[in-house]
Amino acid sequence: MTISGSIAFNIDIRMIISPTGQTLTRFLPKPLSSILSNASISTSIHRSLPSRDMDNGAGLSLYPLHRCKTIHLVRHAQGIHNVDGEKSYKAYMRPEFFDAHITQLGWQQIDNLRKHVHASGLLRRIELVVTSPLLRTLQTTVGVFGGEGYTAGMDVLPLMIANAGNSARAAISSLNCPPIVAVELCREHLGVHPCDKRRNISDYQFLFPAVDFSLIESDEDVLWKADVRETKEELAARGLQFLNWLWTRKEKEIAIVTHSGFLFHTLTAFGNDCHPLVKKEICKHICKCLLAWLCANQRHIFHYGMEY
Repeated sequence: MTISGSIAFNIDIRMIISPTGQTLTRFLPKPLSSILSNASISTSIHRSLPSRDMDNGAGLSLYPLHRCKTIHLVRHAQGIHNVDGEKSYKAYMRPEFFDAHITQLGWQQIDNLRKHVHASGLLRRIELVVTSPLLRTLQTTVGVFGGEGYTAGMDVLPLMIANAGNSARAAISSLNCPPIVAVELCREHLGVHPCDKRRNISDYQFLFPAVDFSLIESDEDVLWKADVRETKEELAARGLQFLNWLWTRKEKEIAIVTHSGFLFHTLTAFGNDCHPLVKKEICKHICKCLLAWLCANQRHIFHYGMEY
C-alpha cells in the first residue's frame, strides 16, 4: 500500500485491516495520521475472514513486523505405516513400522510439492527449515527443500545419501537450499507406536550428512516409551514449548516439516483465543505433504491458509 507525498520512508509494521475495508488513517491517532498522509508505507494487509463472518467489533490490529513470523507448515508425505494405519488404527502398533519410511506414492507427493516450492519462489524466501527427527519427516524435508542431485567431488556434504531409508532415490545436494535443523520438540505423539520411535541420531547423521542435529542432546531415543503414550494435553504443551523456541529464532520466514497429530494439537492450543471461524480453520488436519501457512506473533495467529 502506498500513500504518495513528498516524504519517503518505511514504517516497519505488520497490519491487519478490518474486513470492511476501512481506510488506514481512519484508525490512527491524529499525529501518526498526519505523518502517514505524506509518507510511503511498506506493510502487509490481511483480510482473514469476510466481514459477514466477523464480530461487529472487529477492527484494525497493528503488530511490529520484527515481532511476527511467517510459518509454512508441511505434514510429511505418505509413510508405509499410513497405508495400513488408515484402514485399521491397530496397524500403528506393528513393530515392522519402526521409524516408518516414505512410500513410492509419498515420494510422488514430495516431488509435486517441491515443484510448487520452486515455481512459487518460496524456496528463495525461506530462511530456515525445521524438521522432526524421524525418517519420514527427514525424507520429506530434503526432498522438498533440498538441492539438486549430488555427485562425488562436490565441495559440500549431501543432504541425503543415495537410497537413504529404502528410498530408491539418488543422493540430494545441500547446494542452494536453506539450512535444515532437526528439533525433538516437533515430533509426533510419543510412546507405544513403533512408527513414532526414532533411531539413533548417529544413524541419521550418516543418512543425512548436511542436516544439523546439534540441538538434539541424546543419541538414543530417550523420549519414546513402549508402554506409555503421551497424552493429548502433554503433546499440546510440548507444541507450545516448540513455538516458544521458534520465537527465539532470528529468522522471519520458516518452514516446519512435522506430523498430523503434532500440528493438530499444537494449533488447537495456540489458536484457542482466535475468532471461532479462524480456530475452525486451523484445527483441521493437514493432508499428507500439503503446505499450509500462518502469520503470527508470540500471542496470536492472525492469518492462516492452505498454500498448496
